[in-house]
Amino acid sequence: MSFAKAPMDTAERQNFYKKIDDQSYTALWTVLNNIITPEPRSNWLAHVWRFTRQKDHLLEVGGLITAKRPKRRVLVLENPGLRGQSRITTSLYAGLQIVMPDEVAPAHRHSQCALRLVLDGNGAHTSVDGERTIMSFGDFIITPPWTWHDHGNSTDEPMIWLDGLDIAVVSLFDASFAEEYGADEQPIVHNIGDSSARYGANLMPVDFVHKGLASPIFNYPYERSREALEALKKSQEWDRCHGLKMRFVNPVDGGWAMPTIATGLQLLPKGFSAAPYRSTDAMVFVVLEGSGKSQIGGKEIIWGKKDVFVAPSWHWVTHMPLEETVFFTYSDRVAQEKLGLWREDRGNQE
Repeated sequence: MSFAKAPMDTAERQNFYKKIDDQSYTALWTVLNNIITPEPRSNWLAHVWRFTRQKDHLLEVGGLITAKRPKRRVLVLENPGLRGQSRITTSLYAGLQIVMPDEVAPAHRHSQCALRLVLDGNGAHTSVDGERTIMSFGDFIITPPWTWHDHGNSTDEPMIWLDGLDIAVVSLFDASFAEEYGADEQPIVHNIGDSSARYGANLMPVDFVHKGLASPIFNYPYERSREALEALKKSQEWDRCHGLKMRFVNPVDGGWAMPTIATGLQLLPKGFSAAPYRSTDAMVFVVLEGSGKSQIGGKEIIWGKKDVFVAPSWHWVTHMPLEETVFFTYSDRVAQEKLGLWREDRGNQE
């Protein structure tokens, strides 16, 4: 049997297929080239979502429906090749959420793991399992699976952030559960900054036993992460494909910060011409600083600050920043690594 194409049909074979069809059988050789492919294959596409347009839509939605009635006021970033499936990639979800002044997005929990990346506004808060954190631009905030969480905005300006979830992964296993808290906000039992002090200062309680898979730190402030990139760029040790790229880690074991979503921060200096790169994890890029363009599988994507763009699995990606640029990135690499699936190709580099 060939992985490239199915064998030619004959009249006898067609009659056989019809005979077994109503008995819930399928001949493997008729579908093998579609279910086990020589290389990754998907219908979804490289695409960019412009923040200026997104913000206009979100502000309009802010006057159409409250954050409370639908639980969350979010516009889903649907890949144009996967319309109707609420996916930005085959395995991951992305949405832009807005919380207007004096609003609360009520508390609930679900089996999906979520990230929040703050894009517009400062000073609103999110609470996770009894601890509140204040949200600022570029902050990466984690909501681990099955933890109570709610969001509130006591500022005088709208707050907008990107939600990234592993919804498709959880759905694949038919393991989705969700529950409402019963009140708009959960009780706050920890001081602001408690988790960062306990786990984010190269310290950890001596008898700590971690019960979850996600990092016990749930806010990775952009200001601190950006300082690290600024210090590291002085060494001028640029990776030919990535420039300078760091991953967010779980301080418990040094692994990825989230169990199913791999998150990172990437800096490209002005004028950097990245070498082509491809990997099996489809990548979502969020532009925190800078502007430029990328070639993705032969398609040119032009991007600027706060834009979101996506590169499909196993497509060559080359970045060309016009000015110093910082990306926040996320993909399903951590899940692929655990399953022994992840693969990269750095071209002809030595």
